[in-house]
Amino acid sequence: MNRHTGLFWAFAVLLFCSFAGGGDSFRNEQMKAPKVRLAYQEKWPVLKTRLNDMHIDTHAFSIFIRGFKKEKKLEVWVRSNTDASFRLFSSYDICSSSGTPGPKRREGDGQVPEGFYKLSVFNPYSNYYVSLGLSYPNQSDRILGHKNELGGAIMIHGNCVTIGCIPLTDDKIKEVYVLAAEARNAGQKDISIHLFPAVLSPSNLADLESQFAAEPALIAFWKNLKSGYDYFEQKRKLPEVKVATNGTYEFR
Repeated sequence: MNRHTGLFWAFAVLLFCSFAGGGDSFRNEQMKAPKVRLAYQEKWPVLKTRLNDMHIDTHAFSIFIRGFKKEKKLEVWVRSNTDASFRLFSSYDICSSSGTPGPKRREGDGQVPEGFYKLSVFNPYSNYYVSLGLSYPNQSDRILGHKNELGGAIMIHGNCVTIGCIPLTDDKIKEVYVLAAEARNAGQKDISIHLFPAVLSPSNLADLESQFAAEPALIAFWKNLKSGYDYFEQKRKLPEVKVATNGTYEFR
C-alpha cells in the first residue's frame, strides 16, 4: 500500500542509506527493530540451513526477486558471490492483488508496477509488518507515465492487503526480508526486482495479445519486458538494464 507513515518512511530511507555498505553494521542496525529481531529468531536458522544445503555461502551471497501478477507468485533466487548463475530458492504466494495486467502509470490507478527495479528501502517499522521498497518510478515509468502524477511507496510487505503493492503473509515476508537483509549485510549493493504481468511464456504472451488486441502500445511494452525475461530464463544471470529515450528497456 502507499499509506506508510511519513516518519517511518523517512527513517527507513535513512536506515537504508546509512548502512548500505555491507559488514555487520547493516544487520545490527536492522536488529534494533523488534519485528526484525523476531523474524531473525524465527526464520534465519531455517533459511541458513536451506542455503547451506544448496551450497550457498551464507557469508557472501546475493539474491534476486521476481514477481508474476497473473500467477500471484513472488520468487527469490540466490547465488554465492563466487557463482555465475542464480538458482531458485523459494516461490511465495502473493496473497492479495489489485489492478489489471499492465504497468502502473499514475498515482491512484491501483496498478502493481511492471518492469525492472531495484530494492530501494528496508522499512523495519512498516504498518504492514515489515516492508521492502521498489525503485518505482524508474526512468521508464517517468518517460511513459503521467508526468508529476506517478505516485510512489510501492512495497513488498506483510499484512496481506494491498492497493498497488505486493503483499505476502506476515510469516512469509519475514523470510524475504531476512534474506534481503542478509544479502545486503554481505555486501550486495543492488538487489534487482523484476515484475511481470505473467510468466512470459509464448502461450501466456499470446493470451495477453489476444485479450488486449486493441492496445498495441501495451502489447509492445510486454514484448519489451519479455526480452529481459528471456535473458534471465536462458542464462540465469541478470541482464544489464538501460532505458532508451522513448522509455523502452534495453538489455545486455
